[in-house]
Amino acid sequence: MTRPTIPAPAVPSAPAVPVVRVLLADDQPLVRAALEMVITEAADLEVVGEAGNGAEAVRLAEELRPDVVVMDIRMPVLDGIEATRRVTAGPSPARVVVLTTFDEDENVYAALHAGASGFLVKDMALDDILDAIRVVAAGEALLSPSVTRRLIAEFTARPAPATAPVPVRTDRLAAVTDREREILTLVGRGLSNPEIATELVLSPATVKTYITRLLTKLAARDRVQLVILAYESGLVPLAAGAPPG
Repeated sequence: MTRPTIPAPAVPSAPAVPVVRVLLADDQPLVRAALEMVITEAADLEVVGEAGNGAEAVRLAEELRPDVVVMDIRMPVLDGIEATRRVTAGPSPARVVVLTTFDEDENVYAALHAGASGFLVKDMALDDILDAIRVVAAGEALLSPSVTRRLIAEFTARPAPATAPVPVRTDRLAAVTDREREILTLVGRGLSNPEIATELVLSPATVKTYITRLLTKLAARDRVQLVILAYESGLVPLAAGAPPG
């Protein structure tokens, strides 16, 4: 008597990893090639296009609809600041990570005003570059505390660029509670959520809730805009740009 064949149990397939589509914009081919090599080694990232100037970056961002644009500041035809402003102005814009060297570029603050969600330093570790792209693609601002403090120390203590918007009026903060104002000040100083929680003796979840409310009340896109607003509204004096702690 032939025994019936028992089918092998089905092996559940692993869920597909969403791939982050990245556009590289830099006028130096070697920089683009190095970034592409690093990015394409990650299973969850892919380079969908490359641009050698800001105008080309804007065109390719509209055509290819990447998730993230890695944007150099200093490029011909159209600089990275104006290119960032145009890329982030659309109805469903890509998120922009500014590519910079802290020792040379003095326009990072202007780039953040233009809509950049964060920044990469050209000498960052490879894993940090990949993590930065993932963080921004997930809808967060790339503001790790140590890098944020360095940014604040280097740039916000200097006069804002002439192209920067008019400083925010303090009446924009009228709907903000005293506790929210306190948290906004610490965000402007570059503290992370756990550090704010420690400073104010709150849980990290509570701090996250407060920051979500601040984003809504102040119509801020992300944490970067909260940092800028904290400085422009005077909650954090420009002289306080030195790293806290």
